Amino acid sequence: MADQADQADQADQAEEATRIAGPPVASAAGSAVTFGHYRLLERIGAGGMGVVYRAQDTRLNRDLALKVLTPAYRTDPEFGRRFLLEARAASALDHPNCCPVYDIGTAADGSAYIAMAYCEGESVEQRLKRGPLPLAAALAVARQVAAGLGAAHAKGIIHRDIKAANVMVAPDGHVRILDFGIAKMSGTELTSTGVLVGTIVNMAPEQFSTGAVDARTDCWALGVLL
Repeated sequence: MADQADQADQADQAEEATRIAGPPVASAAGSAVTFGHYRLLERIGAGGMGVVYRAQDTRLNRDLALKVLTPAYRTDPEFGRRFLLEARAASALDHPNCCPVYDIGTAADGSAYIAMAYCEGESVEQRLKRGPLPLAAALAVARQVAAGLGAAHAKGIIHRDIKAANVMVAPDGHVRILDFGIAKMSGTELTSTGVLVGTIVNMAPEQFSTGAVDARTDCWALGVLL
């Protein structure tokens, strides 16, 4: 009975993913690849699950960030579910220190994508290449990350990968947390047994041992970041 329930739940998730993503969108001919009404402009980053591009919303005439699922994972339902979970987790957050999600869709080749706000500035990782931050600047970043995490934790969302590369700082000092791609929502777990999720140097002890995480896991990573 448990196996039947799991199969039914997986079928429901697949149906919901198809409903949210909508029908495949044909790519335009020529060198400019399009995903629906989004036109890719340049590659700006990559992570464990996908590649991020600066793109243009041709309907609203604005730039945004488009995260496209890594090709190797297109046929893997586990990663497909996790990608959908990222959209759910991030779209549930409405806080100035969390990067907002605008849309989710699928291209003709099966590539799933998430459209997010394009954050001006540089990551803390990029900034640190020029040397340590002054104490006041470091504390300002930490306070804003803590505020964003507080909003996420209030909704039952654990980021699990707080690190310098996932914290964007705008020219005016405004901070946004990026990439909820491995976020854990209350009551869900998509991590395979024995698979470490996160960045090793920032991981809390429980991520290595039991794998069970809660808000304290993000607080540990924030402490490592600071």
